[in-house]
Amino acid sequence: MPYQRVLLTGAAGHLGRVLRARLAGRFPVLRLSDVAEMDPAGPGEEVMRCDLANADAVAELCRGVDAILHFGGRSNEDSWDTILSANIAGAIHLWEGARLAGVRRIIFASSNHAIGLHRRSTRIDHRAQAAPDGRYGLSKAFGEDLAALYAYKHGIAALCIRIGSSFAEPADARQLSTWMSFDDLVRMIEVGLGADYTYEIVYGVSDNSRSFWDNSNAERLGYLPADSADRFAAALAEKRTADPVAELTQGGTFSSAEFSGDPSALP
Repeated sequence: MPYQRVLLTGAAGHLGRVLRARLAGRFPVLRLSDVAEMDPAGPGEEVMRCDLANADAVAELCRGVDAILHFGGRSNEDSWDTILSANIAGAIHLWEGARLAGVRRIIFASSNHAIGLHRRSTRIDHRAQAAPDGRYGLSKAFGEDLAALYAYKHGIAALCIRIGSSFAEPADARQLSTWMSFDDLVRMIEVGLGADYTYEIVYGVSDNSRSFWDNSNAERLGYLPADSADRFAAALAEKRTADPVAELTQGGTFSSAEFSGDPSALP
């Protein structure tokens, strides 16, 4: 279906700014939202500042929208209060606002931290059990379940992208496995907007030979990554932490922060 108005939440954030630039001109209207200040609207843009913790404001934000790219919320580990407000209550308000507004599709920026306590030695796919590595990862696992509720009960199609490490270039050995180029992120969003599905989980990762994840579910939907972290391997393969829990787990330092469990019990 053609999209007349697409909402991008988190438009002032790291990936939000990337997507704002790369999606410019692709839709008649790109509605941009964040709790933080944003650049003024350009051609084909609407700027609506909004706090996801405000249910009424989020309901207004969703009106007149055909699809949502949900990249809003806290994008790092934080206190329970912050995660609860920005990521959990904010996600509830977003999906409920979408339901009330008749939105039919949401692409959710989930995270690899929803499964971050899985071992690096275990290659997993979209069917792996949730194993969040912190409060932030838990909020993303919650968002995936919330998306399933609204997909199956209310008909709002949802693509949950467990984004690895999306930066201009990978930064260390772990990101040789988790890196997703900005161009591949856009390719994944194109799949999310165009493919036929009700509810799916995929991994946001480029074509990395060291990947922790079997991303065949994304490939089945039409995702064809064109980039790979492999070309950075010579420079980064030995750039590791000295933290044994971080090096054991897919979530890295997110996993080792505040860790007090038994590493042998990890999935």
